[in-house]
Amino acid sequence: MTYTLDGLGDSKSDFCSKENYDTFPCNMGVDEIVSLSLVGAAISILMCVYLTQKLKGYDRGSEKMQKLSDSIASGSRSFLITEYKYLTGFVFCVAAILLLMFSASSTRTDDTDGIRVAGCFIAGALLSATAGWVGMIVATDANTRTTHAADKLGLNAALRVAFSGGAVMGFCVVGLGLFGVSIFLILMSYGRDSDDISSEDAATYPNKAVTYQWAAESLAGFGFGASSIALFARVTGGIYTKAADVGADLVGKVEQGIPEDDPRNPAVIADNVGDNVGDVAGMGADLFESFVGSIIATVTLAEGDVALMALPFWLAGAGVLSSWIGYWFVSTKDDASQKDLLHALHKAVHSASFLVIIFSIFICWGLFPGRQSDGWRCFGCIILGLFCGVLIGELTEYFTSYSYKPVKSITDAGLTGPATVIIQGLGVGMISCVGPIFVIVFTVICCNALAGEYGIAIAAVGMLSTLAVTLATDAYGPVADNAGGIAEMAELDERVRDTTDALDALGNTTAATGKGFAIGSAVLTAVSLLSAFEKQADIEGEINMGDPIVFSGMLFGAMLPYLFAALTMLSVRKAAAAIIEEVRRQFHTIPGLMEGTAEPDSERCVEICTVSSVQEMVLPGAYAILSPLFIGFLVGPRCLAGLLGGSIASGAMLAIMMSTAGGAWDNSKKYIEIEKACGGKGTDTHKACVVGDTVGDPFKDTSGPALNILIKLMSIISLTVAPLIAGNDDWDHFYY
Repeated sequence: MTYTLDGLGDSKSDFCSKENYDTFPCNMGVDEIVSLSLVGAAISILMCVYLTQKLKGYDRGSEKMQKLSDSIASGSRSFLITEYKYLTGFVFCVAAILLLMFSASSTRTDDTDGIRVAGCFIAGALLSATAGWVGMIVATDANTRTTHAADKLGLNAALRVAFSGGAVMGFCVVGLGLFGVSIFLILMSYGRDSDDISSEDAATYPNKAVTYQWAAESLAGFGFGASSIALFARVTGGIYTKAADVGADLVGKVEQGIPEDDPRNPAVIADNVGDNVGDVAGMGADLFESFVGSIIATVTLAEGDVALMALPFWLAGAGVLSSWIGYWFVSTKDDASQKDLLHALHKAVHSASFLVIIFSIFICWGLFPGRQSDGWRCFGCIILGLFCGVLIGELTEYFTSYSYKPVKSITDAGLTGPATVIIQGLGVGMISCVGPIFVIVFTVICCNALAGEYGIAIAAVGMLSTLAVTLATDAYGPVADNAGGIAEMAELDERVRDTTDALDALGNTTAATGKGFAIGSAVLTAVSLLSAFEKQADIEGEINMGDPIVFSGMLFGAMLPYLFAALTMLSVRKAAAAIIEEVRRQFHTIPGLMEGTAEPDSERCVEICTVSSVQEMVLPGAYAILSPLFIGFLVGPRCLAGLLGGSIASGAMLAIMMSTAGGAWDNSKKYIEIEKACGGKGTDTHKACVVGDTVGDPFKDTSGPALNILIKLMSIISLTVAPLIAGNDDWDHFYY
């Protein structure tokens, strides 16, 4: 057991040994380690309550608007209830397996490893699902209030309402994540028998340092539970939302020539439901898992050192306070352009990031007395993580906002038809990988030089420290999208739709930016989890890319994101085909539907999307969970490490390409509709860009976003089972 930071130069600091563990910070108990994070959790929950009450102060609009909003909320609840029924069985089955596996392999006196890991797994799954549920409920309530604000109060008020709805998701994710990981670190630190500590460790280090390492082992189960829910929520929600979106667009806009969100379209309600279950509940579960996963990786790599364990918790707590302050900076003028609207949201993110830097100075100074070099190295990694997140967001915005050349080039390509729109969009998506990957590589190399593997992990925590406000800018998008849909279906004045269209276009950009941020944080978190896995599996220094076993694992891992993306894309096509057939049937068989004298059967489309998406989640979810288990137990930990490295590398590229290309296609259509480019709506150029947008839908909202969960899920599963395969040689247990 070592207590050093590997950085530049030859100097290394030993700390929290028997000689100095009675002094601060080495004498802190686990309750003091998580103290600031629990304060941050309390602030987050109180902020959620405040924002919910604040939203209720805004009017819900006319009776028709309320009816439409209630239909969207009802469909969203129905979907999540159905999804959670299936996931409940999955969670308890996996918990039972973990209980048996860890109980059977336990060599400790207290023999509670199985109970601890299974309990953490259930808690992680439960809190992740709860965050998604709460965020979705508030978002579906805020949509009609945003529409009414756009109608009666103007653009600035509508922006504030929609952002407040998204902020509930942000603060809920951070609050529940901090609460869960803090409480379970406390619980996992108690009840261990000191007789299990080796005589070598007992002679040098305090007992609590060893028990903290054991607690980190169990805490990996919490991340496993959160990751499982995140994957299924993202995949299922993504299939749902894009099946409904593709069906509504192809039949409604392309075949029938009716506007987007036209009330005559039977799939419109399902489309609006999908915005919430995919982009609110799904994204919330995704970043919940990134948030807790980065903290768990950091705690594991701290190897029981109190100061290094406290740093991510204190930093996350400071991030909550910074995000709370940043929230109040969001405002704009009523005649704002897209750049003005983007600046309004940037003020919140940038001010929160600046405050985190200030708080980090005091935290790193206070936690590292007598070893200031280590403190400032950690501070440097935090800064790098923050700037990495901001830069990835700016780069993603450049490639997905119609204020810039890449999106405009796709619109121009529409002059020669849909084929050139697809070609140009794929090119934009591919070239968009260059900037984010360069930034991530630079961050990883610099953090490794400053503080080793721990530095990369704390950089991920730094990037996610402002998650409450960053996620708010992302979750705002579906609220604005729903508001525009309600304005169209309620047949409000064109000026209202113009206002909501401006907010929706901003939401498309922030959604793409949020996805870029999620991918960047996923890569840093996955790399940290991979490092933690190598420590727990006792294979540090044994990973050689020229080794056939490791290289085979890398090739296999690099293939997995492509298989996963293919399965989810095919699932969207299959589910969308069912919606297309149903929408066509209703247009052909319901008299007066096109004339607007009859009501569509929207509930049937909601039902089809729900059933199809839940059924289609099984295959990609199952192989994502089983692949690392089969490789780890049948081949060995070295091959599994190769698998993780290969999947992180290829998954990051594919996720960036798909998410950015999809967002660029979407906004190339919005550029025509909002700015009247190339002749405006109804032209051949517009129709070509609608086709591009339809192709991009599963890119940006299903396959692309789910890939970052895939690489984190496989990493956290590997970390969870690492104690069970530690010390195994290649093919030790292939006969099982």
